[in-house]
Amino acid sequence: MGQGEDVLTEEEDLAARERADDLAEAADLADEDDLAGDAAGEAAEPSLADLELEGEVAADYIEGLLDVADLDGDIDMDVEGDRAIVSVVGATLDELVGSHGEVLDALQELTRLAVHRHTGARTRLMLDVGGYRAQRRTELAELGASVAEEVKRTGEAKALSAMNAFERKIVHDAIAAAGLRSESEGIDPNRRVVVLPVG
Repeated sequence: MGQGEDVLTEEEDLAARERADDLAEAADLADEDDLAGDAAGEAAEPSLADLELEGEVAADYIEGLLDVADLDGDIDMDVEGDRAIVSVVGATLDELVGSHGEVLDALQELTRLAVHRHTGARTRLMLDVGGYRAQRRTELAELGASVAEEVKRTGEAKALSAMNAFERKIVHDAIAAAGLRSESEGIDPNRRVVVLPVG
């Protein structure tokens, strides 16, 4: 009986992981392709007041986390396009970014959940800490342009290292601006951008 229970638990665990992968894939597609609120108009674009409210809720949530963690940091709120942006600046925030931004990604998801719980609406809010995302955006745009030139020159597809959805979106945009196509392949956390030659 105990052995049967173990097998059932493993099967349930596998099913749960597969569901989590499916949800992550759907979230990636929404982030990368901006499918929410596309031309079909299924979801209305959030108003400026909605985005400002998202920023305020997120700022309150982050401020509470900083207090609990006994960390100092100033919080700035902004709206860029259809996305609220909350930035935390301070001298002791490296631990909130983590290696390759993993801690920041987790904090952003928690903050989005807090906003969703308050507003009842899906949010594309972006959280930045210590300017990490802004700097990373510049680096990735340059990487995308550089790889696009390489693929144009060689005529061969090139796969990049694994990135999160935010990073892949920036690279996709840079590749498109250079006149090439790109696609994502693999499953998080090993999902990566592949740059494709013309033709």
